[in-house]
Amino acid sequence: MDADYQPARTITLDASRAGQRLDNYLFAQFRQLPKGRVYKMVRKGEVRINGGRVKQSYRLQAGDKVRLPPVILKPREDATHVPDSLVAEVVRNIIEENEDLLVLNKPSGIAVHAGSEVKHGIIEALRQARTDEGFLELAHRLDRSTSGCLLLARNRQALNQLHLLWRSGEVQKKYLALLSGAWQGGVRRLEHRLSSDSNRAQKTRVDAQGKLAVATFKPLQTYPNATLVEVSLETGRTHQIRVQAAEIGHPVLGDDKYGDFKLNRQWRKQ
Repeated sequence: MDADYQPARTITLDASRAGQRLDNYLFAQFRQLPKGRVYKMVRKGEVRINGGRVKQSYRLQAGDKVRLPPVILKPREDATHVPDSLVAEVVRNIIEENEDLLVLNKPSGIAVHAGSEVKHGIIEALRQARTDEGFLELAHRLDRSTSGCLLLARNRQALNQLHLLWRSGEVQKKYLALLSGAWQGGVRRLEHRLSSDSNRAQKTRVDAQGKLAVATFKPLQTYPNATLVEVSLETGRTHQIRVQAAEIGHPVLGDDKYGDFKLNRQWRKQ
């Protein structure tokens, strides 16, 4: 497929875009471009809002005039057909939907979206399954290895409302995790400051200069050398549960990034 030249254009936004971050809007407009190229557009002033420069975190308003620069869009290697087997598995796990929301029981091992090392995710599979869906966006994210309820918005108003609920702390996020070791004591509220690396490995580490991460760990059941806990998150940092659990000496069993690799091998043999 040949590259496609797209000239500069100016778009006047309607109310459906109100509240959306500029960078997220641009990612949707330039799906074939690397995110680094999109960020560079904003930094260099190639993208203008009402004739002026803004930051990538700017939240769009109804009536804004967005100037998009001329670009050459080359087909991306990961912009390929999603395998039918993945589409079928994702659709099979839809557990609830209405005119605003779609709720999916995300299986472990499937990413929520494509990335540098992942060609297809939940959102790409759903968009392929529902080509007539005018709007379908992730309201939040779950780690690739995490299973659980994933919310997707079916219109801009629902997405904005969900983001507002997330930011205001009105959404309760609870997870079950099997930790290595015998838990001592009862409920523990953990506070750490975490920073995430921006490289491809994307590892999160405890860092005094990082962002505050708060979670409450409640033991539910003990096993030989393992404990099942319920984790309630007050913040949503990358890999937060896995990093905080490892930091206190109880890494998540099976975690291949922050876990106890020797113990993981022993449990797989059981």
